[in-house]
Formats: sequence, structure tokens, C-alpha cells
Amino acid sequence: MPLSPFPFGHALATAVMAGLLAAPAAAAQGEKKARQPSGKKAQRKPARAEAPLRDGDAERRLLEIYRLTAEGHARQALPLAERLVRDHPNFQLAQLALGDLLAARTRPVGRVGDVAMPPPAAAARPVPAQIPGISLASAAAAPAPQALPPAAIDTLSDLRAESRLRVDALKARPPQGSIPAQFLELSARTRHAIAMDASRSRLYLFENTDKGLVLVADYYASVGKLGTEKQAEGDQRTPLGVYYITSRLDPATLKDFYGAGALPINYPNPLDVHRGKTGSGIWLHGTPPSQFSRAPLATDGCLVLANPDLERLLKTVEPRTTPVVIARELRWVKPQALQAERQSFHDVLEAWRSAKSQGDTRRLLGFYAPEFQSHRNQDLQQWSQALQAEAQALQGRAVALKDKSVLRWTDSSDTMVVTFGEVTEGTRTGPVKRQYWTRKGARWQIFFEGVIG
Repeated sequence: MPLSPFPFGHALATAVMAGLLAAPAAAAQGEKKARQPSGKKAQRKPARAEAPLRDGDAERRLLEIYRLTAEGHARQALPLAERLVRDHPNFQLAQLALGDLLAARTRPVGRVGDVAMPPPAAAARPVPAQIPGISLASAAAAPAPQALPPAAIDTLSDLRAESRLRVDALKARPPQGSIPAQFLELSARTRHAIAMDASRSRLYLFENTDKGLVLVADYYASVGKLGTEKQAEGDQRTPLGVYYITSRLDPATLKDFYGAGALPINYPNPLDVHRGKTGSGIWLHGTPPSQFSRAPLATDGCLVLANPDLERLLKTVEPRTTPVVIARELRWVKPQALQAERQSFHDVLEAWRSAKSQGDTRRLLGFYAPEFQSHRNQDLQQWSQALQAEAQALQGRAVALKDKSVLRWTDSSDTMVVTFGEVTEGTRTGPVKRQYWTRKGARWQIFFEGVIG
């Protein structure tokens, strides 16, 4: 595309910015409507034909545009930006990059979204030819405002924050071969794992191979409007902790607001309940047709990804077995650095198993915290009776812990989330159980235990 003279370049840039900054209001209205209860099954509108979507592709292309622009190759960057906007007309950062490149033809551009309003006379110039997917009529029909309205300023601020986080994710990659410290041990049956670094708005997808966890993809993701550390229903915060995906929701049963689908997690988990936290309906989900992605702090508590990225998760992860760690900031370590910690807790778990196998109820009860609660809301006294009944049923047969996973969560206290199959000697299968252990001084005790499968 040949470089246009000042009037067309300036009008194009103004049109791009005008359409871009007008979009968030409609998106906000869509969120309110999506959250309203409805007695009818959601009706999805037929999606218009678009270019094939691949996870991570739009971000990769955007970062290439940034690289070329930073290196002074605006001519090469411009057609890439035009194609990205054509392929993803709802990708606001792509429109912003295109607007900046067009504006750079006529004046210096000092930062992302460097909006400079033209004098009123400029609006009387002829309307240039349109770029597919961008409407120019509204931008050229009337004099441009001399100052951005507050909503547009907020939108630009959000887009700049999103842009910075995407660039930072490219620059600050996790150390090669490292994993989040929460993944102490994963069963071979756990094929994938997810970790979210809220401070970076970055979600990481791992594959659990015979050589351990391998990072296979990472994506930009939005969190709650008021950040993290969810405490109560409606506080617009994203929870922090160790969770599991509970199901996979078909997009045909959801409103367009949720995009390609949804993966609910088990918030509140037993630790959250133990701490008195409330709320529900925390999902990983996609975006509505009008948005490619959302601002870093934009949700009611869910983790929101671009639809192509969520589609990869929908096709990859397994409900009930895929852990989701949501941390304010992930700590990356080499797997071997967790060996001592893993072995230390293994010894504790082995002592619990041994006491249960031997039917030593008194010793076994020593592993349970006074505030213990079972999945059936049994307190410690009621649980002790259940343990005695189990000991009698075992009749001295040993108990084995199969397919064990151990995830550690550390904040104001230290918690181990342990999942295993409890198989009695002479049998091939048994119940799948999950325990939550808390450290009290040098001692680990169970404050929750339940059957999950």
C-alpha cells in the first residue's frame, strides 16, 4: 500500500482512533446484560465468517508489528497492521497500532495510542477510501473534539497497560525448564496443568510428560476489576489459590458474552470455605464478538482469554483432573529444587497411610486438625467414628495411595492439596480422595477430607 499524503493519513488515523475509543461502552453494556438472570436458554446469533483463528497468533503478529516499528521499519509494519485488523477487526490493540502507524506519517508518535486531535478545519477534507473493517464516515463527518472524554482516556490507559503486559511477557520469559513452585507432584493421570500469574496477566499451560511438566503455551488473560484476593460474592476480585477445573461448558448453552465456551473451577475450595470466603461462578471463559480481549482488570472475578486461546484450553484440558493455580505472582523453580520439600511431605503422608493400614485409630486421629470438616460436613468427633468403622472394614489389610498429586499453597499459612486413589489390598480400584493439610509449626494436619470420585 503506497504511503498517502497528510490529509488521508491523518483522517485514517483519526477514524481508527474514533472507532476504537467508542467500542468499550457497548462492551460494558454487554457485560451487564450477560450477568442478568434469564429463564430462557441463551440464543446465540450466527457468527459471521472470519479468518481461521489460531491460539497466540494475533499476539505474535502484534508483537512483530511492535518490533518492526521500534526498529524504524514503519513501512514494513503498516501492511502487517492492516492485515491484522482485517483478520481481527475486534482486536483493539491492533487498531491502536494501525492508528499510530498512520499518524506517524504526519507527526512524531511518542507512545502507544499517541492521540493528537486535528484542528476543526481538517474534518472538512474529503473522506479517504475505506480499509475493510474500519468505518471512516463517523470520524470525518464532524470536527474532532479537542479533548478526549474520560471514558476514552480510561480506554487508552487500559490498552496501554495491556500492550505493556504483552510486551513484558515476551521479554521476561520463565527460566528454561522451570515450573511454578506450587506443583510439588503431579500424577501421570494429570495430563495438563494451568498456572495464572495475575501480576503479569499471564496464563501458562503445561503438559505433564514422562519427564515432568513442560510449558507448551502461554496467553494474555484478564482478572477482576478490583484485582485479586476474592473474599465475597460480588466483590469483582479473582480468587487466589489451588483449584481444579470442574466441567466444560458448551458455548451453545451460553450467551455470546462468554465467547468460545467456559471452564468453571471449584471456587470456593475447602480452604476458601474454611476462611469464610463466599461467592461462586468463577470460570475461565472467552470474549463476546465485539471484543478480542479485555483490559487487564476487567472481569467480575473470572479469568478471561481471547477466544482462540480459550479454544486451545477447551480442546486440551480435562475436567476434574486439571489443576489451576492462580497466584498474585508465580515463583518459578527448577523441579529438582522441590525434591527435599516433596520428600518431607511424602514421609508425613506415608505415616498417615501406615496408621490407617494398621487400623491405629488413635494415631490416625493425630493427623487431623481440631477444626476438621469432611465433605459431608462431619466434625472431628463424627469423623473419628467414621475412621473406626473404616478400620473395622479393612480387617488389617493395607491401604495404597495411587495416582498421587500434591500441590502447595503458601500465603498467610501453608497448605497442601493432596489428591489420590485409596486402594485397599486385594482390590483394583477405590475412591478418589482429596485432602487439605495445614502446617502448624513443624506439624502437618488435615482440616478437610472428601471423596471426589
